[in-house]
Amino acid sequence: MAGAKQRKAIKDFVEYWLNKPSIKEKQDCHPFWLSLLRVLFNIENPEMIVDLEKEVKSKTKKYIDVYIPSTRVLIEQKSPNIDLNKAYLQSDGSMLTPYEQARNYIHDMNILESPLKVITCNFNKFCVYYMTQPNNPPEEILLKDLEKEYYRLEFLVDTHSEHIRKEEQLSLNAGEIVGLLYDAFLEQYIDKNSDETLKSLNKLCVRLVFCLYAEDAGIFGKRDMFLNYMKQYPTKEMRDALIRLFKVLNTKKRDPYLNEDLAAFPYVNGGLFADEDIKIPQFTDEIRDLLLIKASEKFDWSEISPTIFGAVFESTLNPETRHSGGMHYTSIENIHKVIDPLFLKDLKQEFNEICCYKNPKTLKENLSKFQGKIANLTFLDPACGSGNFLTETYISLRKLENEIIDKIGGKNQTWLVSPVKVSINQFYGIEINDFAVTVAQTALWIAESQMLKETENIINHDLNFLPLTSNSNIVEGNALRLNWETIIPKAKLNYIMGNPPFVGAREKSKEQAKDLDFCMKNIKNYNNLDYVSAWYKIAADYIKDTNIRVALVSTNSITQGIQPSILFEYLFNKGFHIDYAYKTFRWDSEANIKAHVHCVIIGFSYSQYNKEKVIYEKDKKNIVKNINGYLLNADSIFVYERTKPIQDIPEIVMGSMPNDDNGLLSKFSKEEMNKIVSKYPTAKNLFKRFMGAKEFIHNKERYCLWLKDISPKEYQNIKPILDIIQNVKHKRESSNRPGTQQLAKKPHLFGEIRQPSTDYLIVPCHSSENRKYIPIDYVHKNIICSNANMLIAEPSLYCFGILNSTVHMTWVKTVCGRIKSDYRYSNTVVYNNFPWCMVSEEQKAKIEKTALGILNARKLYPECSLADMYDHLELYIELYNAHEQNDKAVMEAYGFRHKNKNGKVVELSETEIIIELFKMYQKLTQNN
Repeated sequence: MAGAKQRKAIKDFVEYWLNKPSIKEKQDCHPFWLSLLRVLFNIENPEMIVDLEKEVKSKTKKYIDVYIPSTRVLIEQKSPNIDLNKAYLQSDGSMLTPYEQARNYIHDMNILESPLKVITCNFNKFCVYYMTQPNNPPEEILLKDLEKEYYRLEFLVDTHSEHIRKEEQLSLNAGEIVGLLYDAFLEQYIDKNSDETLKSLNKLCVRLVFCLYAEDAGIFGKRDMFLNYMKQYPTKEMRDALIRLFKVLNTKKRDPYLNEDLAAFPYVNGGLFADEDIKIPQFTDEIRDLLLIKASEKFDWSEISPTIFGAVFESTLNPETRHSGGMHYTSIENIHKVIDPLFLKDLKQEFNEICCYKNPKTLKENLSKFQGKIANLTFLDPACGSGNFLTETYISLRKLENEIIDKIGGKNQTWLVSPVKVSINQFYGIEINDFAVTVAQTALWIAESQMLKETENIINHDLNFLPLTSNSNIVEGNALRLNWETIIPKAKLNYIMGNPPFVGAREKSKEQAKDLDFCMKNIKNYNNLDYVSAWYKIAADYIKDTNIRVALVSTNSITQGIQPSILFEYLFNKGFHIDYAYKTFRWDSEANIKAHVHCVIIGFSYSQYNKEKVIYEKDKKNIVKNINGYLLNADSIFVYERTKPIQDIPEIVMGSMPNDDNGLLSKFSKEEMNKIVSKYPTAKNLFKRFMGAKEFIHNKERYCLWLKDISPKEYQNIKPILDIIQNVKHKRESSNRPGTQQLAKKPHLFGEIRQPSTDYLIVPCHSSENRKYIPIDYVHKNIICSNANMLIAEPSLYCFGILNSTVHMTWVKTVCGRIKSDYRYSNTVVYNNFPWCMVSEEQKAKIEKTALGILNARKLYPECSLADMYDHLELYIELYNAHEQNDKAVMEAYGFRHKNKNGKVVELSETEIIIELFKMYQKLTQNN
């Protein structure tokens, strides 16, 4: 956040370079960039963080104008008269744009240095290219707009400061210590698995951490006060000493004859030490050493991050408990992806604008009003867990308030009362876990203490932290069953935020399914929705006809497959709209056990939204007109399940399903099959190769019993096969499903048979997102296709070419379901809704030719599986080139690749392709 002084420096920088009479590419490149880094980001010695004229080793010497190693940004500088979009003659005779020149450097760079972003610049304009999407058009930033848009270049430097990294690491180390204490105390309880024991242990750990923090942060007064009190007692007496201390910390009116060592401790209040029923076990020498040495003498708790405090604390819980509850832990960076666009960025901008006032009286009046504004904002996290979002929001507001206090007077003013107005009482939370409620409250208290210290440093005056004020705004309960109005009336609320449990539609527990029944029964097909959808529904009902804005972190699957047409069509029809969104990214934890889940962030509201709508994708910010349920800049169109294709194309069906309970008919290895055949030679004709998705993609051999159209006489004397048939019969009869019970009448056959009589095309139902294309191939009719694949009987080369194209894959990525982040291909949603273009015979012939090119390129590597080739496609250059040719042919047929007026070939980006496909889909379905 730039202050007035810095904004003036940026303005001077812009005016200097705009008005510099003569600018030369080589002479002025380095001064320009070093000055920019110094002015924009307050870097005293920018020379230390950049590599000027970085040499790239190749056949001829190449030099990158500017390279920033820490953020992996490559800068290609040109003179002011160069058009950054135009190709120019190079020394080797080639015609290249500045961006293409930069791309040439990348080919010769070490993979660890390969840039994440490329900037081409002509002193007047910055073109920013993202290497995650190298073919997309660049973001453009004009030098003349830099005073207002400097933040768009923040990616140049590592803004995640060393202090934050240290704070995070300390918090993680604190979590390890808590885990050791937790395990050691647990061993001392008589009944280790009882609810009473676990609740007592959780409360004990929270109290100990507060005491350890309080003594290091100076809250108790003297340094090491808790340590010195506890270490005077031998191990056998430590339990009683701790019980006495807890009682004193909760006592306001003290016994006048209390021992001095106890009387010195302040009254804490806040309910943290109020529970008299907490069970504390006996200490051991191991616990004594852990508490007094490892946790106290050798560790400083004062700089832990209260935002991460809850996450590392909850790492002491059983991992299975954490997973079943859907709890995942949140980095500070990811929290800001939610709160910055929701409200914080606007508040910072408003503060900056106020700071521009020159008149001291006007400045002070407006700062005071602004302080009052942020002190009256209220926030609700309806699945708050350990309070990460609430705590980080509190810290962010208090930091802003401290800047206000500093501007108003700071050390130069006499403060008769505390200047602090922002309070933890502005923050409301709902959490189903009682332990997490306590942790959230404690985290807020720690945050309050740390921010009060910062205020004291600003005003040079001590402020009272203790006793704690009671914080009843974190409520224990099931957010999907509670009336949120009873927690905070919506007339008083401004923002809702958080990350509700990450539980998929098919992973919900019985209780969670009942929660959806309770709150979503008026939404058709709601059982196909992820658990998080319930928070969208209740939040929407709560904020209707208000100005409240909501931002929730969600499993990315709510924007994929069938779910958008259920959830977002309901919300949009009710008048709600998406204001901003982060497309799929990995949501990592700060806790010991990483929770690698793939998420989206969706900000939505009911009232009119007058600001820019933004889609964030892989660090790129896109200002858009509309955000639909698939998080695309397109009209709000929805793809529904469809039993038949929307056009006259070959039908796709699931492969044959064994329904044989763990592969009794279909899980034979080659060795297992040969063992039966060696003893019963006539059994050879009873087996066929069987291909699931794994066997298809990785070229693994697997066999099945295929007794369709086989006379029982051929196997009635083969005992192993009769035993298998009998077992299948028993398994099917034991099923709870009537349909499966009926199949017990034909135990020798697969439950569902869809094997074609011709060769066919396999499309695996599941495939890695890391592959540019889903591996698709022709398979012989005698190979049995599993229901882990889709199949197309008698497919044409044209069909093969379309399905193996980037156009088709762009559709797949957008509308398919996912398992984690991997593709889940379906006939009802993906294939049957895919818009096929109208092609001329010439275009069709060209696609058939390029499709054949893909098949021929694969044949060059007969020893390689499809996984080998498509996991590392760039290494198989002939196949890579064949796919490129096929993509060009398909793109041309769709009209997505053409020559412009200047004769230059123009290709649509993936984002533009999907928008056009949705338009085609809408036309094809508008009468259906």
